[in-house]
Amino acid sequence: MKVINRIKASDDFALAIKKGRAQRNQSYVIHIRPNEFNYVRVGISVSSKLGNAVVRNLVKRQIRSMCDSLINYNSQSLDIVIIAKANFLNRSYDDNKQSLKELFKF
Repeated sequence: MKVINRIKASDDFALAIKKGRAQRNQSYVIHIRPNEFNYVRVGISVSSKLGNAVVRNLVKRQIRSMCDSLINYNSQSLDIVIIAKANFLNRSYDDNKQSLKELFKF
């Protein structure tokens, strides 16, 4: 995922969560909101309840990898915030990827 396709500012996270529509399943909560850019931006949030910094960074790297294979970043103008839930750790990479794919059917 290129840096331009990442949401980093906390204001952008808050706006997407507050104004965007939410979808959820056992592993994720995602918030989707239209943006003013010509590309998709993705923000990933992993709570400290999931584990220490090593575990949280592993989860973020896996989600970034899943997003790279599932999203065409130049096709739409969206902000997507992905929040990993505790059940993420109990499932395999392929199961988590399939769950994310189902949520991306917008």
